[in-house]
Amino acid sequence: MKYPKFIQKGDKIAVTAPSAGFCKEEQLQEYDNAIKNIEKMGFQFLETENVRTCEKGRSSSAKERAKQFMQVWENESVNAIICAKGGDFACEMLDYLDFEHLKKVSPKWLQGFSDITNLGFVLTTNLDIATIYGENIRDYGMRELFENLTNSIKMMQGENVVQRSFGVCEPKEDEREIFESYHLTLETQWKNLNGEKKLVFSGRCIGGCLDVIINLIGTKYDKVKEYIDAYKNDGIVWFFDIFEMSTPQVLCHLWQMKNAGYFEYCKGIIFGRTFLLREDYDMNLAEVVKDAIGDLAIPVILEADIGHVPPQMPIVNGSILEITCENGQGEIKTFLR
Repeated sequence: MKYPKFIQKGDKIAVTAPSAGFCKEEQLQEYDNAIKNIEKMGFQFLETENVRTCEKGRSSSAKERAKQFMQVWENESVNAIICAKGGDFACEMLDYLDFEHLKKVSPKWLQGFSDITNLGFVLTTNLDIATIYGENIRDYGMRELFENLTNSIKMMQGENVVQRSFGVCEPKEDEREIFESYHLTLETQWKNLNGEKKLVFSGRCIGGCLDVIINLIGTKYDKVKEYIDAYKNDGIVWFFDIFEMSTPQVLCHLWQMKNAGYFEYCKGIIFGRTFLLREDYDMNLAEVVKDAIGDLAIPVILEADIGHVPPQMPIVNGSILEITCENGQGEIKTFLR
């Protein structure tokens, strides 16, 4: 696994918009505050031209998004990239990226989540470059940065961070005021799928937004089999963030992945809290996961602090994770090796 050079105070962090950009005033205000917070942490800042634009869900054309991403990737003064925001159309830019050239350039840390899975997941599985599934830049605009935000920076600095479950999350219908931190008012617990008292598993991780990963199956960017074969001796740990699906869709997607060989050498799977999950046929997430992959006897954890329901733990795609879940509490140790 290729880990980018660890960042240090004084290094430059760039923001680009591979999916949507900012156009609403409150988004721009929080983004401007995020810049100040990044600078207060001791880093320099750079942004591409498409960050402050958005039309029909896109910051710019697919070709332009790829061009601006390549510009910061090739920029020797840039040490890390945090994406502007998610959206729906990041997949379009993949067709304009020069993957052969990307391999030849020294990698940078890339952070983003949701639709940014199209970029981070593909860079990790296609080029063996570690990427971070974590918050996009806007959340760095809070007056006081929450622990998950500083944890991802620590990871980029080379720390083997140990993350423990928060025990609370933000209600899905909650709307924060500008610059406010998360409203953590809802108690949460991690759940072992089959009621095990304690689960512990470890392996080379891969994952992201399941809504996005499914669209990549069978495309020329689908190098998952090659990835898991290369790291079979480590074992594979999958992590999934579900944004918007029905439970039958989850079942069918997991069935598809199973029959595509994605769960070979799998040591465990961890699902984050779902954002919009419609329980059709009165089937909940636990039921459909058991129906789809229960025959594989893979340890599964549900309701973890990953994904669209804040706060989410940053996950380094490509790293070794050691995950423990006991009595509703969870722990993720990250090893950058």
